[in-house]
Amino acid sequence: MERGLLWLPLLGLFIWLTWAGWNEYQKLEAYKTWASQFERAKYDIYAALGQSDKQLTWGRPTRRGPIQLQTLAYPEIKQIDLTIAGEPIAVETAEPPKGRINLRFSLQDGQTASIPFTDWEIAQSWYVFLAPHIEAAQGSL
Repeated sequence: MERGLLWLPLLGLFIWLTWAGWNEYQKLEAYKTWASQFERAKYDIYAALGQSDKQLTWGRPTRRGPIQLQTLAYPEIKQIDLTIAGEPIAVETAEPPKGRINLRFSLQDGQTASIPFTDWEIAQSWYVFLAPHIEAAQGSL
């Protein structure tokens, strides 16, 4: 009887892991459907991001698709920065820094918007991709 009681927490852990995996799978499937409308997209646990033409759209991933969607057009953006824990960091940094990674946008109206990332290399690649496009959009104003 004691052995059976010892295995009960392990059974609970397996049930929770199964549910967590199914939940994440549902989020990924909803993201795939949502991302099909964009030229470039990324998914992680913090945010789903899509880019099409001169516009960025991002939101929090859920099983029914991203929610709390926000959209920015390139001409609205004054400056783009990569930040770690709220502090700007050089894009050329070779070693992945510790802390929460964000792409931060300073807008023409003085407000800021940020998109969270879990992976430094993916954040770097999005910065490298977006920076010239945003500069070009500012130059065409």
